[in-house]
Amino acid sequence: MLDHRVLTIVVILLYFFFFIIIPPVFCAESLEEAWEIALVYDHSLQSVIKKTEAAKKILAAAKALRLPNLDFNGGYTVVDDEPALNFGGAAIPMAQDEFLTWSTMASIPIFTSWAISNGIDAAESSLAAASINQDIEKQNLKLKVAEAYVFVLRSTRQFAVAKSHVESLASHATDVENLYSQGFVAVNDLLAAKVSLADAVQNELQVKNRLDIARSAYNRLLGFPLIRIVDLVEIKLDRPEQDLATLSCAALDIRHELKILARMIDVMYSTAKVKAAASRPQIAVSGGYKYTENEYMESEKEWAATLGLKWNFFDGGLARHKAGAIKRQAQALYEKREDVKTLITLQLRQAWLNLEESHKRVEVTQKALAQGEENLKVVKDRYQEGLATNTEVLDAETLRTLSHFNYDSAVYDASLSILRLHRAVGDL
Repeated sequence: MLDHRVLTIVVILLYFFFFIIIPPVFCAESLEEAWEIALVYDHSLQSVIKKTEAAKKILAAAKALRLPNLDFNGGYTVVDDEPALNFGGAAIPMAQDEFLTWSTMASIPIFTSWAISNGIDAAESSLAAASINQDIEKQNLKLKVAEAYVFVLRSTRQFAVAKSHVESLASHATDVENLYSQGFVAVNDLLAAKVSLADAVQNELQVKNRLDIARSAYNRLLGFPLIRIVDLVEIKLDRPEQDLATLSCAALDIRHELKILARMIDVMYSTAKVKAAASRPQIAVSGGYKYTENEYMESEKEWAATLGLKWNFFDGGLARHKAGAIKRQAQALYEKREDVKTLITLQLRQAWLNLEESHKRVEVTQKALAQGEENLKVVKDRYQEGLATNTEVLDAETLRTLSHFNYDSAVYDASLSILRLHRAVGDL
């Protein structure tokens, strides 16, 4: 057997070899992987899932009303005087002053004016609505994660541009300082270069802070520690091939918000029928066994069966008014559903127009990238030869940085527009 100290040394050497000499490799995280993690972790989604499970129990309870109901009752009674019947001035005992009673009764509804069946329909529609709401929550969560994902990518790219801006200005400040030491430029050029560099460094710090916040927000959505290192894969999304009219028709068929409202309307109408059934005939069969301890009775055991009818044929219109109120609520949901249709159409049009705008911006800003780089190179060469001013160099560097910023913004805006368009259609 290996000595404990030898085993400890072996473990330390293995750790040093695998984690120091050969550092661990972290694989970049894709958007699809982020979605899978978030769908498992998110507490809001888990809450909706629990509500769906509760709706299943409510449906099971509604179906249980069709089944027989078995009751057991029992007790031991003590009275102060023995019960007796006065017959011609003589007291004839009827029972002891202490006695035991118990009974077992079963009952089953035969006809409830369709109250039970309508209650089951309402519970089934509620379960369907809960399941649809679960899909809505998934769509919203996926969009939220996608927005955080894109924000991290955007912030990462902005930090790279800010860092490049600092490096370019630092290089220019070094060149100006060399020229100033040789007496070729005025001190104003050196001061302007250093001030611009300081401003760029400050901007880099601000962008770095936004990047850290973006990573923390993204990690929170996935349930990871906020300080986790985030390495994300760039997303490449193709815009839908269908036109706006086709997508609008698809959205009205797909969007879960419309489906859930339709289900809730079904719930309301079924519930209204249940309320109306309260003033209609109710028929049930009941029967069972009863035992009463009584030495004065010929038989202490009793079997009984009852066919019962209950009909509250006049309740002042209570059941009718309750049913009418619920029907009005169903009509209100129908009007809301029609309004949601127009809202979905508007959301889809906004997402489509934003996508069109961002794609055009990508085409325009992409051309400016090479132009900005070339312009800076030309101006710096002219400055070295004394044919351009320091201000022109700083302006050229600002334009170069701005062209990168505008291009990156257009690219990530386009990605977000595609994602939001899919969410507006309902197939994210």
